[in-house]
Amino acid sequence: MSFLALRVNKIHFLLAALLSGINIFLILTIAPQNQLQPDFGNIFYIHVPVAWTAFIGYLLVMIFSILFLWKQGQTWDHFALASAEAGTMFMFLVLITGPIWAKPAWGHFWVWEPRLTTSLVLFLIFLGYFMLREFGGNPEQVSRYAAVLGIIAFLDVPLIFLSVKLWLPELQSHPQVGQYFENTGIMPVLMINYSFLSLLVVISFMIRFRVHNLKSRETHKII
Repeated sequence: MSFLALRVNKIHFLLAALLSGINIFLILTIAPQNQLQPDFGNIFYIHVPVAWTAFIGYLLVMIFSILFLWKQGQTWDHFALASAEAGTMFMFLVLITGPIWAKPAWGHFWVWEPRLTTSLVLFLIFLGYFMLREFGGNPEQVSRYAAVLGIIAFLDVPLIFLSVKLWLPELQSHPQVGQYFENTGIMPVLMINYSFLSLLVVISFMIRFRVHNLKSRETHKII
């Protein structure tokens, strides 16, 4: 059965599309601009929520991996893999939107400062996660090894958040949301939070859709 054949899945898809469309419209029309970067500043309304959504995806990887190791249910492994794929897609967008903002702000597309570096490390860890999944050999062993790696990899997420406090100030280049939109009122915070909520609906749809495909593929193998 097609995933969108179920009414609840159609509603989920339409809701994700509607909220995303509204989000883009608001960013392009009423979102306050950063006066220092009027041309590229609004990408922050995308960059920050996309990063938070990626972290949620990786949090789900850790949770589903723990459940898989504990309960040994293949469904948990499917959810872990789907969450890893979705989270990494969003992290890729983080690594794309960041340099777009950084070039006019810093004069370079990339600066090896703590938050950017730890984000890149997380992305590379999950590329290794997918390589393990694809080329690791025995599927049952691979699922267990991937679960362990997914749990360990999540430790980099709090490190990314804390990087601005753990490293010396002179090593920091990454702006904070509150600093970036000073003197613009509460609207930027509301916009970023709305964008984040809309992306949560999107990533939840992505994960459910991917799990459906993984289960269908497994069923066809059994048949």
